[in-house]
Amino acid sequence: MNKKQKKMLRRILLAAVMVIVLGILPVAGLPRLVLYLLTYLVIGYDILKKAGKGIWNRRVFDENFLMAAATVGAFALAIYTRSGDYTEAIAVMLFYQIGELFQSYAVGKSRRNISALMDIRPDYANIEREGTLEQVDPDEVAVGSVIVVQPGERIPLDGEVVEGCSTLNTSALTGESLPREIQVGETVISGCINMTGVLKIRTTKAFEESTVSKILDLVENASSRKSKSEDFISKFARVYTPAVCYAALALALAPPLVQLLMGAAPAWGTWLYRALTFLVISCPCALVISIPLSFFAGLGGAGKEGVLIKGSNYLETLAHTRYVVFDKTGTLTHGVFEVDAVHHNQMERERLLEYAALAESASSHPISKSLQRAYGREIDRSRVTDIEEIGGNGVTAKVDGIVVAAGNDKLMRRMGIEPIPCHHIGTIIHMAVDGAYAGHIVISDVVKEHAGQAVQELKHAGVKQTVMLTGDDKRVAESVAAALGVDQVYGELLPADKVAKVEELLAHKGGKEKLAFVGDGINDAPVLSRADIGIAMGAMGSDAAIEAADVVLMDDDPLKIVKAIRISRKCIGIVYQNIVFALLVKFTCLVLGAVGMANMWLAIFADVGVMILAILNAIRALFVHKL
Repeated sequence: MNKKQKKMLRRILLAAVMVIVLGILPVAGLPRLVLYLLTYLVIGYDILKKAGKGIWNRRVFDENFLMAAATVGAFALAIYTRSGDYTEAIAVMLFYQIGELFQSYAVGKSRRNISALMDIRPDYANIEREGTLEQVDPDEVAVGSVIVVQPGERIPLDGEVVEGCSTLNTSALTGESLPREIQVGETVISGCINMTGVLKIRTTKAFEESTVSKILDLVENASSRKSKSEDFISKFARVYTPAVCYAALALALAPPLVQLLMGAAPAWGTWLYRALTFLVISCPCALVISIPLSFFAGLGGAGKEGVLIKGSNYLETLAHTRYVVFDKTGTLTHGVFEVDAVHHNQMERERLLEYAALAESASSHPISKSLQRAYGREIDRSRVTDIEEIGGNGVTAKVDGIVVAAGNDKLMRRMGIEPIPCHHIGTIIHMAVDGAYAGHIVISDVVKEHAGQAVQELKHAGVKQTVMLTGDDKRVAESVAAALGVDQVYGELLPADKVAKVEELLAHKGGKEKLAFVGDGINDAPVLSRADIGIAMGAMGSDAAIEAADVVLMDDDPLKIVKAIRISRKCIGIVYQNIVFALLVKFTCLVLGAVGMANMWLAIFADVGVMILAILNAIRALFVHKL
């Protein structure tokens, strides 16, 4: 509890003790009234103050006004009837404050959960100057600088490891409890904690463009984007509160006036009591508090699991997702090419890979890099001469004085060599050594570990159709889609073609059904924006994709798509439960109060009791780890 909450708890306990003592003491008349008024002010002075400010600022109709009017009216009624029973007025205010304290604690818990993400903000970066480490503001570190991160420190900027190896704690970003091993040449993102060795990192982004800055911006702005449910409750409360105030006034005046006109004795006290009970029952706290709290808790729970949702409106849309469209490379696959096989080789496999790696050594293309990784040894560029890259064909070079060609079938035929066709799916690198065909190398993109499981679990979660859109060769795309169980696949698409396909899918879905697109590349940004809900891979995704997306997955794991949908559905389910429960109890008790079948104690339950139950239900949105 914070200071304010502790102070409120002390006031509640003091007021409760005073009520108990006054119930025992044999005090009557004016002293009794004064002591009860003192107790009332102890527990309710802030509500009276807020109600007064609202009236002064011409914003009369809110829960503070309802509580003030009901409790002051109850006091006035007790004085008018000379019953001396002031307990109900104090009890209404006491239980209302207990509900407010409970709500404050619940919101604080949700806020602390989201604030845990804010702890990823780095305080400094270490720059080595003249043999000593100097701490500087991360904003001051230029792109390309080398920073030093010691064990226990947070990585302040995105970059590439140039020296050292270590273990990183990424739980604050991804929700993943297992540490990640990191070595020279690997990329790291800001916000992770270095656990073991000293790392030297060459920065690749300025601080304002780094992962940690983007996450903090998303978290800080999430609450500003309201869902339809929240907008409905806000509009409902603006109409509902004045309406019930006028209804209570009519309930207090109309029946006695009718009795008076009919010549009967007007029961002013009875109808005023019913009107005051009506006011207490009508307070919309349960809805006004629990609905935003449910969304707030849902956003916090998702953030803790490494799923950043940019606002409660997107959380609501995500819950209605029935179509999921995937990009392939970097989304369902790692986007990292590896040598899959060597076929029809006329020499040892290792020897053929050595020729291919040396011939391709001047290129930075992912295919070339995969050949060099498969070779597995340091490239001696002095062995390679006369490198010639032939656009759309491949490369020729002399390796140890021997002519080597590596490329597609067009290159082979250009050299007068007939290639042996390959029936495997992937990129085929045909090799010719010293003018003779030497075999071919199959290179494939690596499918992500959980991609197939994610597709299957999406179907179990009620997703009607999964679709894959890619710019890759149709055969490759169809092979990956078949392996993963994706329903439909479209290959060889340009960015504009992807948008057109998404438009086509959007036109065929149901009215309330939503379509999500999952991508990671800069060319996915237009599609992410066009889909009902855009989901970006955050760890390795491009800045443009993250900016255009509505949901960001911090560890690039496709299973987090399923997690995000389940979190959203749990949250929306809680919201609907609270709306139905609160309105049902409220309207039932309002009718009972109007006909005299509900007293002030039932009114307290209808207000505070329902609010506490709704808040308890809302807090469930925080617990999403096992979904």
